[in-house]
Amino acid sequence: MQSSDHSGETDVVVSPLAEAARLLLVEDDANLGSVLSEFLQLKGYHITLCTDGEQGEKAFKPGLFDLCVLDVMLPKQDGFTLAERIRAIDAKVPILFLTAKSLPEDRLQGFEAGADDYVTKPFSIDELMMRIKAILRRTQSAQPLQPQAKRFTIGNYSFDAERRMLTQGADSRTLTHKESELLRILARSVGEVVRRSDALKEVWGDDNYFNGRSMDVFVTRLRKYLKDDARITIVNVHGLGFKLQIFDSPEQA
Repeated sequence: MQSSDHSGETDVVVSPLAEAARLLLVEDDANLGSVLSEFLQLKGYHITLCTDGEQGEKAFKPGLFDLCVLDVMLPKQDGFTLAERIRAIDAKVPILFLTAKSLPEDRLQGFEAGADDYVTKPFSIDELMMRIKAILRRTQSAQPLQPQAKRFTIGNYSFDAERRMLTQGADSRTLTHKESELLRILARSVGEVVRRSDALKEVWGDDNYFNGRSMDVFVTRLRKYLKDDARITIVNVHGLGFKLQIFDSPEQA
């Protein structure tokens, strides 16, 4: 096992398992970073450990990592900013935040920055492992949720769920994993209410309060992505969930 010297250079720690998931870990606490890095190696993961936000940004390359685990309170560049910059060059890679901030607004800021999950310090290492495994299961699963429905026409948009690509004319947008899965659920049930709890369990794995607030953020994003076709609306059905509707004319929406 290669140890971490925290000398300001990116510390790449490689596990002996050739097919292990690759994690970018950005944590400025030397003791916690070392403990997490060594523990995750023992569990069979490849770990790239960085100690500040600028190192993390330099270390990140599209397609190189299966998951980014970011502390929020980082020197030189905070975790929220780092996540936004990672998202700008790779919309698909999942992000998990580690933070001592526990207020609901802090969690919402994390989800708005692109987080897939959020772990509050102090945390048990078993809880962290469960959350890492859950994210990797969702993002690396070989079985799509609806293999018979990979492409959808949504008004003037084409949605390729397999490629996570939303296209209108010559313009295309690559969606994040959660954006794509949520839009897939809505698109396969056009005109029908998608129950909030069902969508949360299918995409987030749990229908707790914070995941619910996170989903609200993602629904807002989808509305923004689809706004150029005025016939399309995502309706909030109070107390039940959401409904994707596509009308014949903008006046009906």
